[in-house]
Amino acid sequence: MLELVDLSKKFKHMYAVKNLNMFIEKGEIIGLLGPNGAGKSTAISMLSSLIEPTEGDVRFHNKSIIKNPAPLRKIIGVVPQEIALYEDLTAEENLQFFGKIYRLKGQLLKRKVDEVLEQIGLTDRRRDIVKTFSGGMKRRLNIGVAMLHEPELIIMDEPTVGIDPQSRNYILETVKRLNQEKQMTVLYTSHYMEEVEYLCDRIYIMDKGNMIASGTKDEIKRILSAEKTILIQAELLNDTFINFLHENPTINRVIKEEKEITIMVPKEINIFPILVKMAEDAKIELNSVDIKIPTLEDVFLHLTGRALRD
Repeated sequence: MLELVDLSKKFKHMYAVKNLNMFIEKGEIIGLLGPNGAGKSTAISMLSSLIEPTEGDVRFHNKSIIKNPAPLRKIIGVVPQEIALYEDLTAEENLQFFGKIYRLKGQLLKRKVDEVLEQIGLTDRRRDIVKTFSGGMKRRLNIGVAMLHEPELIIMDEPTVGIDPQSRNYILETVKRLNQEKQMTVLYTSHYMEEVEYLCDRIYIMDKGNMIASGTKDEIKRILSAEKTILIQAELLNDTFINFLHENPTINRVIKEEKEITIMVPKEINIFPILVKMAEDAKIELNSVDIKIPTLEDVFLHLTGRALRD
């Protein structure tokens, strides 16, 4: 359906995106992941024809959209990171306004507004001013705007940021339902790995403008087949212990968080006695040393050195 071919974007002397290749098939939910500054938003802007690439091509049904974006724009919906609504209008007035931009009118516009309000669960708030809405309700209305013209492809750029768990679950279920019932294709970015685990058929991971991994969830988890992830919790973690971990040649990666440390080591290494000796030498007490079953978050840490929400 949509393909990015050697896609690059350069700003002054720096590439925000470099030689990006990816494809999206009709009916898929694709996850696009990456730490802040990875180039996701730039890639989405090029994919949706908002900015032109410096190099490469975006192909829709095997035809370039660089010079002729109209065919793609007719079938695409975009849910941006920032709320894009008129807060002094009602929910219904917002949908009517954006529906007219999509060139919907008359009975068709009225029917689509009613359908979307039902889908996003805001029928009973249709005549309320948007600035009185909670953050979650605004997010749902933002999604409703992108759905008005029944797009074949919808791009959702972190649609659940800063909202309550109930609204977040509602949005996830809405995305799943649209995909299953209407075969809507979804490109989804998120800072919540559990959302990606739940929704996505395939995943692309970006870092520093480059695509560094892609595949199904199981394929990406197999990246860690030669390693094991170990979670260490201790009383009063100190710099001496952390330095011991960094200096040990059998430990491939060390990620420190507030009260725990995650390390990655080759599967064949028995690291436990080494950790006990390090703790004794650093004069700290280990509370627990747990081997974790590999998750997408572990792969992300392995590939980028950062947690997804950093």
